[in-house]
Amino acid sequence: MHIGVIGTGYVGLVTGACFAEFGLFVTCVDKDEKKIKLLKKGIIPFYEPGLDELVKRNIAQDRLNFTTKIGKAVENSLVIFIAVGTPRRGDGSADMKYVEEVAKEIAINMNDYKVIVTKSTVPVGTGEKIKEIISSNLKKKIDFDIVSNPEFLREGSAIEDFMRPNRVVIGADSDHAIAIMKDLYKPLYLIETPFVITNIETAELIKYASNSFLATKISFINELSALCEKVGADIHMVAKGMGLDQRIGQKFLHPGPGFGGSCLPKDTSALLKIAEDNNVTLGIVDAAVKANERQKNLMVQRINDTLGNLKGKNIAVLGISFKPNTDDVRDAPSLFIIEKLISKGAKIKAYDPAVKHLNTDLMKNIKFCDDPYTTLKGADAIIILTEWNQFRNLDLEKVKSLMRELNFFDMRNIYDPQKIRAMGFKYYSVGRP
Repeated sequence: MHIGVIGTGYVGLVTGACFAEFGLFVTCVDKDEKKIKLLKKGIIPFYEPGLDELVKRNIAQDRLNFTTKIGKAVENSLVIFIAVGTPRRGDGSADMKYVEEVAKEIAINMNDYKVIVTKSTVPVGTGEKIKEIISSNLKKKIDFDIVSNPEFLREGSAIEDFMRPNRVVIGADSDHAIAIMKDLYKPLYLIETPFVITNIETAELIKYASNSFLATKISFINELSALCEKVGADIHMVAKGMGLDQRIGQKFLHPGPGFGGSCLPKDTSALLKIAEDNNVTLGIVDAAVKANERQKNLMVQRINDTLGNLKGKNIAVLGISFKPNTDDVRDAPSLFIIEKLISKGAKIKAYDPAVKHLNTDLMKNIKFCDDPYTTLKGADAIIILTEWNQFRNLDLEKVKSLMRELNFFDMRNIYDPQKIRAMGFKYYSVGRP
């Protein structure tokens, strides 16, 4: 079977490469000619463990192709995935202009029956909107079906999430389209992957509901961490005691500087806007978003209160990406915290294993270093903002010898407080006495 994937961003490229690994013939499309030239050589424009090998292998075996010509992909494919961006607008809603543009181009190039699948995270009602756009732009009457097949890929482990997902959601009104989609995912039946078959609107909402619930868990544990510090409780033991209850679960109960990334901030905002447009109040989701903003500000306040006047202070930041094993800095708490510290006069040196450059005005105010120890030289404080594995085993004696003042802000709680304090550091974490 031949399929097309429109958009070679994170979701589109992972989807295309993994379907090619399933044995399908995949054509990935992007209008960025420079990106396509690089992808044809197997050069990936972002960091995702294992993806470069997967792409190169399937290019070599002629199952994965890249082009800027959407017509070629549409004509040759039975199933066409829309995987373009849906960035956040100023009012919190998802900007659908790229999805709508692609829908028009698909319609213009359709030559026979197609299954058009939204892989991008899109508001409820998008499937119906795409159906209207395609119907009004067809050159002649052609049958087609619309499917919602949301992605649940975690950055840093996206290939594993695609190859061994905890569920596949298929939203469609056509039995024929559902059968075709099941055929695409046939290898997953061997590992007994649960399939959720529903209507399009429900499938569209599942993605937003899932991410908003995860954001709520993070905000809940972060709020509770502040109480733990006041009453002398340990947030990790609280989280463990909660998480062992199977009704709650242990995942996403890790305190920190707040959630970030390409999904949770954008999807919570979009869900709130969808609710507002439908005159529904989502008080819990709204509270989770506000709690996340408070948490980031609380981290800045803690550093400021500890160090006093930040003007001229040298601060070493370890970790820029919003989570380990990715170079994604979209809505990363680190950027918020760094910007606030710079505004108070602090001098920032930073190191991240995957992030070497920022496409923002913040870049000119940060000195990026090649390793953690260069970053720490002459520092008045160290702040760990991303829990990369290499930060878990720093040579603390060397760290101590390099720093001017021994202020240690562990925003990810990766060190033992007693051990760090015994070495002479002034150690601060999140939610631990």
